[in-house]
Amino acid sequence: MAKAKKLTKGQARQIRANQSKKLRKSTETIQWQDDELGAPEQGVVISRFGQHADVESHDGEIFRCNLRRSISSLVCGDKVLWRKGKATQHSISGVIEAVHERDSVLSRPDVYDGVKPIAANISQILIVSSVLPAFNSDIIDRYLVAAEQTGITPVILLNKVDLLDDSNREVIEKQLNIYRDIGYQVTYVSNETGEGIAELSAQLSQHTSIFVGQSGVGKSTLTNTLMPELGLVTNIVSENSGLGQHTTTVARLYHFKQGGDLIDSPGIREFGLWHLSPEQVSNGFIEFSPYIGTCKFRDCKHQNDPGCALIAAKNDGKIYPERLVSFQKILASLGDNTLTSRFND
Repeated sequence: MAKAKKLTKGQARQIRANQSKKLRKSTETIQWQDDELGAPEQGVVISRFGQHADVESHDGEIFRCNLRRSISSLVCGDKVLWRKGKATQHSISGVIEAVHERDSVLSRPDVYDGVKPIAANISQILIVSSVLPAFNSDIIDRYLVAAEQTGITPVILLNKVDLLDDSNREVIEKQLNIYRDIGYQVTYVSNETGEGIAELSAQLSQHTSIFVGQSGVGKSTLTNTLMPELGLVTNIVSENSGLGQHTTTVARLYHFKQGGDLIDSPGIREFGLWHLSPEQVSNGFIEFSPYIGTCKFRDCKHQNDPGCALIAAKNDGKIYPERLVSFQKILASLGDNTLTSRFND
């Protein structure tokens, strides 16, 4: 039997569009009359599925709802005004009437659809890195830029610290000390030994949080540890490639018993920064702010330009060379929406 050809990105996109169209047609056949709906209620979007969403009511019940056509954007974590139907129709229990203004929104660029929101009303982004797969500060820097654009507090979380040894400890801790010196919180955890888990749990209880990071760094495993009742599926990092497999397919909001919420988001394989301006990227390197705008030339590219204030600050020991190199790499990738300008989740 001949081997089936792999779908191109365009073909896969068309299939998803056709599936979405069929789903939309099926749900649009449900036309709620006003007298078939109850009084308006406040709710939170637990998860979004195409043209409908699961909404949690004030008393903790979850109802699958249609969306009014006037709603242009709806994501996990949104606070909404909805109305429950007096009878369930084709598994649909109500209608989302309106979306409240968001306190924050985490978005990512998409080659086809522009900037797409991922989750709303988050107060803390936990950038998960690990000893295995290999620690990568460039990826952390890119997530920090994305976090600074949203105004959501980032926390750097080093997972699998039980794997620290003489071969990697000095290099990793040197880099993490740079982030501490800049002013970022750095936390160590290990699912194997339990190190830092209690402290992480206490911090999560104060926020609506989201884990981001490369494949295989242990985001789903951490979620399992913090919420063992969920039984989320996790995959072991490949011994050959050192890469992990994506285990989450739909963003969903969960509640911690001790307080606080967690949005478990799908793996973002191409979470790029190519849609940002150089100014927006520079704002993501918060320690550069005293020097941005003070270069000799207004169109300074911050590479080898004469009179570059950032290069002078690096030479004077005022900013870290590693951070400047990372900044230069990101600037060089702007406007390029190929894989060279993206980083893996």
